[in-house]
Amino acid sequence: MENDKRDYWTDVLKRRLEKTTTDERSEEEKKAEETELFTKYYTEWNGGGNKDTSYKNIPRFYYRLPAEDEILLQKLREESRAVFLQRKSRELLDNEELQNLWFLLDKHQVPPVTGEEAMISYEAYLQVGEKAGPKCKKFFTARVYAKLLHNDPYGRISIMQFFNYVMRKVWLHQTRIGLSLYDVAGQGFLRESDLENYILELIPTLPQLDGLEKSFYSFYVCTAVRKFFFFLDPLRTGKIKIQDILACSFLDDLLELRDEELSKESQESNWFSAPSALRVYGQYLNLDKDHNGMLSKEELSRYGTATLTSVFLDRVFQECLTYDGEMDYKTYLDFVLALENRKEPAALQHIFKLLDMENRGFLNVFSLNYFFRAIQEQMKVHGQEPVSFQDVKDEIFDMVKPKDPFKITLQDLVNCCQGDTVVSILIDLNGFWTYENREVLVANDNNSNNTGDLDT
Repeated sequence: MENDKRDYWTDVLKRRLEKTTTDERSEEEKKAEETELFTKYYTEWNGGGNKDTSYKNIPRFYYRLPAEDEILLQKLREESRAVFLQRKSRELLDNEELQNLWFLLDKHQVPPVTGEEAMISYEAYLQVGEKAGPKCKKFFTARVYAKLLHNDPYGRISIMQFFNYVMRKVWLHQTRIGLSLYDVAGQGFLRESDLENYILELIPTLPQLDGLEKSFYSFYVCTAVRKFFFFLDPLRTGKIKIQDILACSFLDDLLELRDEELSKESQESNWFSAPSALRVYGQYLNLDKDHNGMLSKEELSRYGTATLTSVFLDRVFQECLTYDGEMDYKTYLDFVLALENRKEPAALQHIFKLLDMENRGFLNVFSLNYFFRAIQEQMKVHGQEPVSFQDVKDEIFDMVKPKDPFKITLQDLVNCCQGDTVVSILIDLNGFWTYENREVLVANDNNSNNTGDLDT
């Protein structure tokens, strides 16, 4: 191929040179011109040349968002997104189609039954896939079957597990479409106001929230939204990826409130339940002694068991957003979420920032001593003998086992799985007392359990 190209262009150049009038140049000069022209035309023929056109092969990946004054383009974008989401919604299985799928699966079950679960073989699975319709095609693949295949001696999968898998996928897509309707910018993120609108419109569909008064809706929405942003927006950018919302369990907890028979224990442990939201807001009102809607440092010091150290509370008011030195409800929610979820990395990050006074990214012996000294002072106030800092310091470093033997980083606290204990020792007298008397408390719990067993 290369030789054919070379011969072709050589002939073209020779014919051109033959047509020229009398040429007094030497053979070497003619040969040089021939080589130059050949190189030029050959390069152009191959799509080369000095001009770089490689960018033409790169697909477009950036589309500018319409400016605020481009009303027509904004409307066009909104309408096209709405049409796109409607089309995606129509691609999902509706209730009738899901019911039909269940009947087909049940009809094609393959014996023997394992326990109480109906099973299906790969051959029957493919037969159902052919009969279920085009919408179901993506669920009937070898990959999905292998994912659900466990230890069945006949190589079958559970019909119930497969159907639950399909239901979960359909629910995720429905929820993603629902959330995307509130994504005003259309960039795959929700701002705080977007998520507030979503939850506000969701309240009437949750039977467990029927008892909430409409006057409390704004506080409930604020309480609910804050958990999403506290854990999913650690850099405080003011927006959360829709993918992150779907990947975490918070939406499951929120939609659990659709269950009219949700137990009291489940409601109390669910941040989004009415009792939980009323509890948090009620605590805030009880702390607000001057009824100005804000909390001062003195008012916040009564939080929980009123054993948080003044040094730690000073840091809270130095680092967190305040208004004329007082804390509003939104900032209070961050404070509560951090202290109630001390095992979580996001909560540890929040507290670590307060302990890292010089913003150096680590805690050293001086930092530990600074905060533990306040614990020692509280012990004296309560008539207890202060514990030696050296002993506590050694125990903390033994628990954390940091990479650097003289510095404790946030990652060290997360990796050791005892970060909650460490921060409790440094900021809360009650937390330190619990740690110091852990063996006694465990022994008392065991004795109580044994007594209970004897009574029964």
